[in-house]
Amino acid sequence: MLYRIFSYLFLFILLPAVLPAQTSTIHESLAIESSVLNKNVNYNIYLPNGYEESNRSYPVLYLLHGYTDNEIGWTQFGEVQQIADEASESLSVTDMIIVMPDAGVSWYINNHDGSVNYEDFFTQELIPHVDETYRTRATKEFRAVAGLSMGGYGTLIMATKHSELFIAAAPLSAAVFLDEEISGMPQENWDNALGTPFGEALEGEDRLTDHYYKNSIIEIMENGDQEAIKSVDYYIDCGDDDFLIRGNLALYDMMVQNEISAEFRVRDGAHTWDYWRTALPDVLEFVSARFQR
Repeated sequence: MLYRIFSYLFLFILLPAVLPAQTSTIHESLAIESSVLNKNVNYNIYLPNGYEESNRSYPVLYLLHGYTDNEIGWTQFGEVQQIADEASESLSVTDMIIVMPDAGVSWYINNHDGSVNYEDFFTQELIPHVDETYRTRATKEFRAVAGLSMGGYGTLIMATKHSELFIAAAPLSAAVFLDEEISGMPQENWDNALGTPFGEALEGEDRLTDHYYKNSIIEIMENGDQEAIKSVDYYIDCGDDDFLIRGNLALYDMMVQNEISAEFRVRDGAHTWDYWRTALPDVLEFVSARFQR
């Protein structure tokens, strides 16, 4: 009898070591067939610890990459899996699915000439695909968006123009420009970076078109549907040495004037992956708190 008790005790102690550990997973470069864009669009997806072993549904964070990057950026350079795992293990955030789509150099909007309607793809195809394919909590209250640089701009576009879809938005080093920065931008910079979505070969104030203003974050914050905009919680973070700090400061000032609530951070740093990696834990905590309320 005593031998049997000790045998059971030994098995009980050993059991956690022999059971397979539950781990998060990253699936890379999965494809969704888009009828809006007439092509396949790749995305990476982070499934949290325990997803494969449970029937639980999870909130979703859409995490957007910057200019010239793709769906691999946050996985390879942003170390999203390690950061999300550590946050989950510390119990500082709730477990969530993280979706990282490839947006090319679309700026996450519909092009001025209708040739690339990425905004429509994101809202009409990507989000429904994720909700249909994975166990998500498919309502505004459990969906957030974040991103860096061009992806920070995309974050603000999605949150302000499609506020019915998101409870929280966290733009990092967002590519927010003032009108004078747009009209004074060197032609080469305009053509290479912004010409495709906003209009090639435009010069000076001719760049300030109706299409530009429909997608100007400052304009949207000032004159957009204030009730809808205020239904999203915002977390804005930009380094003090970032070349985009002026636009971010102007954005926050406009939000203060319009009494749009936002947490605003200016930390020591520039437009680098080191900065964005250190921002991500706070982003996860911010959106997690909104999921839990």
